[in-house]
Amino acid sequence: MQGGLGLASGALVGFSLGLVGGGGSILAVPLMVYVVGVPEPHVAIGTSAIAVALNAGINLSNHARGGTVVWSCALTFAAAGIVGALLGSLLGKMVDGQRLLALFALIMLLIAALMLKTRARIGLADVKMDRSNMPAILGLGLATGTLSGFFGIGGGFLIVPALMLATGMPIINAVASSLVAVTAFGMTTASSYAWSGLVSWRLAGLFVAGGIAGGLAGTRLARHLSARRGALNVVFAAVIIAVALYMLARNLSVF
Repeated sequence: MQGGLGLASGALVGFSLGLVGGGGSILAVPLMVYVVGVPEPHVAIGTSAIAVALNAGINLSNHARGGTVVWSCALTFAAAGIVGALLGSLLGKMVDGQRLLALFALIMLLIAALMLKTRARIGLADVKMDRSNMPAILGLGLATGTLSGFFGIGGGFLIVPALMLATGMPIINAVASSLVAVTAFGMTTASSYAWSGLVSWRLAGLFVAGGIAGGLAGTRLARHLSARRGALNVVFAAVIIAVALYMLARNLSVF
């Protein structure tokens, strides 16, 4: 039963990564805790980090074949974020696991509101990294990586709006490019948790297996929605709000 739940949960995680470039660990952690039955939040966080990183890498290849990854921005953002993720993961392990989930849910609601507010923005399809946007890419990459490591997440729900803010790129390019950083942040965080013995390798394998099929479906739907102005932003925000409210409902007692 646990194996089947792990595969199904992995498929949902992969679908979210392919569709909106995020939702990996945000979905994986509560799925592992509340559906699959992992009793320790820090083990759920560590396991989700490595599963999401591998699934993100697979989904990145799907988007790259479609030509939507802005590599110059994505690689620079990811490099800065790795430094922050190392620091954030060290700090995150010092905080109560349930409190981490509740705090992140509040941040998710704020991000959802910002994405809905800017849903009509088209963006610059031909954006590249240059001297004008490099400071913003580096600064937001460092900040996002720190939050990603602290909360034990791949960070897609933070990276997508950060890339859009730093460069002005459309959401479909931000979704695709974010997967470079999601993969890098996830592997950085996972390495830290694995070193502490906080990874269930069997469950991580099940999540990756399920995520392959889900990721293909999510990527196809993302390309379809990107042709409709604001549609992908609305879907992005709706996923965040639904997961955030559920996480808050399960963790209100920590406040």
